[in-house]
Amino acid sequence: MDAPTNPSSYRGGKKDYLLGLLAGILIGLLLLPILKNAKPSLYETVWLMVVPFFAISVPLGLIVASFIAKKIALVWQLAKFLVIGVMNTLVDIGVLALITIMVANDVNHASETAWFSMASLVITYYSLYKAISFIIANINSFFWNKYWTFGSENRSRATHQFFQFFLVSLIGFAINVIIASLVFGSLSSAGAFTVAQAGLLGAATGSIIGLAWNFVGYKFFVFKK
Repeated sequence: MDAPTNPSSYRGGKKDYLLGLLAGILIGLLLLPILKNAKPSLYETVWLMVVPFFAISVPLGLIVASFIAKKIALVWQLAKFLVIGVMNTLVDIGVLALITIMVANDVNHASETAWFSMASLVITYYSLYKAISFIIANINSFFWNKYWTFGSENRSRATHQFFQFFLVSLIGFAINVIIASLVFGSLSSAGAFTVAQAGLLGAATGSIIGLAWNFVGYKFFVFKK
């Protein structure tokens, strides 16, 4: 475990909590369109509270993590990684939702006969849509994790780290896409969910499972000190 020796390095400072506030605001903003499409009735009830909730809860969560980190130093780094993980999951899901909802609109307006061929087309190309959303989220992930989660300020190694990051992420990408595609195909075929809902659930499952691999790879391979 790459534990810091100076307690102040894992208790957080003003910069950490300002970045936590920014991350919380971004999480809230990213969640709004996803919530609107997935649960319109719930969105109408809570949309005004979503951004303030995360803007407050993320910095508070970091404060709690900083106290726990006095005993278990890894908790502070893990807490920041999870915040960025949530944000990137929402970026991933948001981009994917935009693509699948656009295609799903065509499905919903198609005739009953055409519906099956269109749904088959969506399922066939879902992995491509998931790949696009994952790549966009991954670029965002590199900068947040490099400069905040793992505190790597060495600019001379930035290019080298990016390629290492990309290699680790490729493995995470495979895990993410395979799991997401399997879940999406299963839910879509069952007919219990709409194309958009199945896509969201598939993306969420793949992203969550990929997080564990990414943390280990980034910490001990890409940004090791």
